[in-house]
Amino acid sequence: MPIDYEKLLNYPIPEVRQTLRWQDVALYNFSIGLGQDPMDERQLDFLYEPRLKAMPSMPVVLAAPGFWSRNEDTGITWKQILHGEQGVVLHRPLPVEGEVIGRSRVTGLVDRGEGKGALMYSEREVVDAATGEALATLTSTSFLRGDGGFGGPSGPVKRPHPEPERVPDVTFDLATRPEQALIYRLNSDLNPLHIDPAVARDAGFPRPILHGLCTFGTVCHALLRGLCGYDTARFGRMELRFSSPVFPGETIRTEIWREEGGAAFRARVVERDKMVVSNGLFRFATP
Repeated sequence: MPIDYEKLLNYPIPEVRQTLRWQDVALYNFSIGLGQDPMDERQLDFLYEPRLKAMPSMPVVLAAPGFWSRNEDTGITWKQILHGEQGVVLHRPLPVEGEVIGRSRVTGLVDRGEGKGALMYSEREVVDAATGEALATLTSTSFLRGDGGFGGPSGPVKRPHPEPERVPDVTFDLATRPEQALIYRLNSDLNPLHIDPAVARDAGFPRPILHGLCTFGTVCHALLRGLCGYDTARFGRMELRFSSPVFPGETIRTEIWREEGGAAFRARVVERDKMVVSNGLFRFATP
């Protein structure tokens, strides 16, 4: 059935409560590549429980509602969904233990026309269950390739952050592990595209691809390292566009341009010289 604009815009995405353990934090940090140099003391801060810190990108796996867009009553052709954009705003440093609540909603729908697909904008607020304080706000854009022409509005369309044309000020190469997708899925991101070779081939890939949100976390690591000196309190906001998938084992090169209040960035895989992230925006936390 086609998308019903009003129904999808007001779709009752279930609220989620999650008990957060230090083991969950360490697993997430490990799953996005931290710890490949076990003698790097700064990275051990994200893996060693006596001084453990959460990576700023971790809200993407906190109190997530699961693959709700697969529900038949959404009208979405779920097999043709692409994750187009992702952002996170941190309101305070993340805890490593406690209980969190995730509240998700659809914030906008754009009909690009028959055969051209649609855009779905969504948001998730992650709050501390004990205090009610907001920890992070997540934004996401999904490209619904099979669902254009349902009669919804044709705009507005979010404008991407511009990329400078000069040489980057900072460049960081971070390798992904060959088995990294197998590890990352333990954060409850269980799409078989990232583990089952047959599913990957059916989707047009020669082998399973890395989760887009794992790429997001790897780029976050580069920003935290290059701009914040691993000080999570300085990390305020990041958002980006996904351009192309990464294969586990490839090296992600993040290119950074400093600008007022933060930076612009993009990322490519070194082995194929292929752009995988574009139009990145980073902002420092405000005092």
